Amino acid sequence: MSKIEILKRNLLILFILVATTLKAQSVRKYSNEFLNIGVDAAAFGMANAVTATSNDVNSVYWNPAGLVHIKDNQMAAMHANYFANIATYNYIGGAMPIDEKSAVGISMIRFGVDDILNTTQLIDNQGNIDYDRISLFSTADYAFALSYARQTGVEGLSYGANAKVIRRVIGQFADAWGFGFDAGLQYQTGRWKFGAMARDITTTYNTWNINEAEFESIQGAVEGQNQEIPETTEITLPKLQLGAARSFTIKEDFDLTAAINMDVRFAETNDIISTESFGATPAFGFEFGYTQTVFLRGGLGNFQDVEQLGGGSQIGFQPNFGVGFRYKGIQIDYAFTDIGDQSVALYSNIFSLKLDWSVFRSN
Repeated sequence: MSKIEILKRNLLILFILVATTLKAQSVRKYSNEFLNIGVDAAAFGMANAVTATSNDVNSVYWNPAGLVHIKDNQMAAMHANYFANIATYNYIGGAMPIDEKSAVGISMIRFGVDDILNTTQLIDNQGNIDYDRISLFSTADYAFALSYARQTGVEGLSYGANAKVIRRVIGQFADAWGFGFDAGLQYQTGRWKFGAMARDITTTYNTWNINEAEFESIQGAVEGQNQEIPETTEITLPKLQLGAARSFTIKEDFDLTAAINMDVRFAETNDIISTESFGATPAFGFEFGYTQTVFLRGGLGNFQDVEQLGGGSQIGFQPNFGVGFRYKGIQIDYAFTDIGDQSVALYSNIFSLKLDWSVFRSN
């Protein structure tokens, strides 16, 4: 059995254990974590410190209030691989202005592991190993969001909101539906920008359906585990992202944007700022641009208090780097995350594409 197959088998065990430890009305610090990964290589290059600056179609994820800045229809897409290319993460979004003061957007995210070996039926009723009884399945998380943004009567101030539907599938073992809401604000005055994004503001509910027949096939696989069918509701706590940024003109054709974020979870975490009630971690990013055509980006984020095997802990963080190129209505961005392996996260190569609808129109 290859290393990839072994890792997929282990992921199967992990997903089964996750599915079977859900508690009724449980409040989970890390529920729906795939929604915290992010979108857009340009944002990744800046360590996700874009709550205040996001102003294009990707605002459907980072801060819907930023959608008011788009001037034409836009669409964006991103692809990334995780866990040695076993897991895939895909995103597509679109947005359009309604009038001079408002805009709408729609987006979809899929995070999945495909072709996982299902070995629950490997041994037949006579105790014989039969490899023909091995099958394949996929586990995937989906998020669909509808976004709306509008300028207020206060100059430079806009607000936005997302209504999102969550779909999670663990092969034939379990599936879930969920729903929730996000809300955001942005304010710009001179060269300063400020932003706030509240995720899951009403808490996000996932309701699971456990396939009892399939659950019986894993009962007893681990002694003392999976003996009872778990309860089926999980709740995702709200999260808050606060951001500020300032732009600088270096020379006529050169500009710089420096940004900072503070990401807050309302639960005890391993973030470098942590209490029993909340945890918080900062992120710092910059974007250096030349004639708004070529971009160089960098950032530091994901500051965590990481426990060490020999005891004690140390601060881990995630450095990122990115580049981008824009020509007319086409923008291509690349990000390389976790440079130097300074955190527990694995590095990733991320590409994204953004299109302005004007590229399809004849002059």
